[in-house]
Amino acid sequence: MKNFESQLLLLMLMVTFATTKHSKGMKTFVTEALLLLLSALLALTSHGEDVGFVDDIQFERFNSRRNVQRTEHCAPWIDQKKPEYWKHITNLVLSYFQEFTEVLQSMLEIYNYSATGYHTLQRRYGCYVLPRGYFSHGFFELAINEHDYIRLNEDRRSWTPVGKFAKILRKQWATSDFTKIVRDYLEYQCVDTLLTELEYGKEILLTTDTPKLHVTRKVRPNKKITLRCWALNFYPAEITLIWKRDESNQTAHTEVSETRPSGDGTFQKWAAVVVHSGEEHRYTCHVNHKGLPEPMTLRWEPPETTVPFMPIVIAGILGALLMGAVMIFLIWKRKTRG
Repeated sequence: MKNFESQLLLLMLMVTFATTKHSKGMKTFVTEALLLLLSALLALTSHGEDVGFVDDIQFERFNSRRNVQRTEHCAPWIDQKKPEYWKHITNLVLSYFQEFTEVLQSMLEIYNYSATGYHTLQRRYGCYVLPRGYFSHGFFELAINEHDYIRLNEDRRSWTPVGKFAKILRKQWATSDFTKIVRDYLEYQCVDTLLTELEYGKEILLTTDTPKLHVTRKVRPNKKITLRCWALNFYPAEITLIWKRDESNQTAHTEVSETRPSGDGTFQKWAAVVVHSGEEHRYTCHVNHKGLPEPMTLRWEPPETTVPFMPIVIAGILGALLMGAVMIFLIWKRKTRG
């Protein structure tokens, strides 16, 4: 399928400058690194978006709704690309959005859909890199109107389709060199691009922020207790929070929030469990993060009981005043007798 082949080649060029979603180091990788690019098209309004992430940081974006349509650098590190590069990338993005539109039109014909209404196409692809920069695995997936879906299998030589139109795409790709183009891109160019972008943003991407951890306790209306394990201001975003009761995992009974950005480049997350009053000491929160020298175990600690300070001060003052009054009275009485 000619359109899809040219479309992917264009995406290869896009990724040449921007990479990685779960990456760590340019030196020696401690964990896997991932390049993630997302693109989507809403057909009715001809609205297209293209975004790329390095780790969990967005580094590039294109939004056709903006007054000036161009691909923009939006990473927190300095843009080291020349203006000619951005112009070239913008033209490529516009061209593959046109190809997306053609794909959606083909889908409408297959299903005999009306051209009116909202029809969407979304594509997600990227690669994981192991320590020392070696390729681990990659992915490529396409979703159309939320009912047709096709993804590249782990062998990177075959496809799994869901839906009539997706099966047609698989046949077209099987009779062309599209699959090889995807495989070569994921195994080579994607990795090279990832390492390059990691070098550009190494002062941000290769650092870690240790999570600030604590456990809170709140009484519920039914008199049970909610214990919430908090992890704040950590980077990178990958973290695990697990509640245990007497060393038994409580995953099925735990409510876990999404990992959310804090607004300063770090992230926050919590995990909560509901317990019976008086059993708080049986529950422990286990936290694992790259910024910790070793996994941490926390539990709710009741506040220390302290003697109230202000009542003591007030009592002391009143006692002093009373003693003073008694002394004055005794002195006055002695004088009156004399």
